[in-house]
Amino acid sequence: QVQLVESGGGLVQAGGSLRLSCAASGRTFSRLAMGWFRQAPGKEREFVAAINWTGGRTYYADSVKGRFTISRDNAKNTVNLQMNRLKPEDTAVYYCAAETSAIPATMATTYDYWGQGTQVTVSS
Repeated sequence: QVQLVESGGGLVQAGGSLRLSCAASGRTFSRLAMGWFRQAPGKEREFVAAINWTGGRTYYADSVKGRFTISRDNAKNTVNLQMNRLKPEDTAVYYCAAETSAIPATMATTYDYWGQGTQVTVSS
């Protein structure tokens, strides 16, 4: 089992920045591919970003490429999502997820473990 706890959400004006963190426990973190997903009201959960075991490979949705950066610290069992130049359409609940594949997937169904989510609200 893996436990994931997100933090760092909040309210920010358009153009601002937020940094989300996800703390993992319960399994060797360095053998987990990690992802961030988000879900806005009335919409399906969508892929945001992912990172492989070592942190050497990262993947982004087109909608956040160039604005968001995913990173991980295997010594601290954490994965972060730095979000810059936020837009109102980035408003959603953001979820941290983990899977055991070496290469992370962009499909939510591939992920085995999920956090409880953290709300991000971007005002215009």
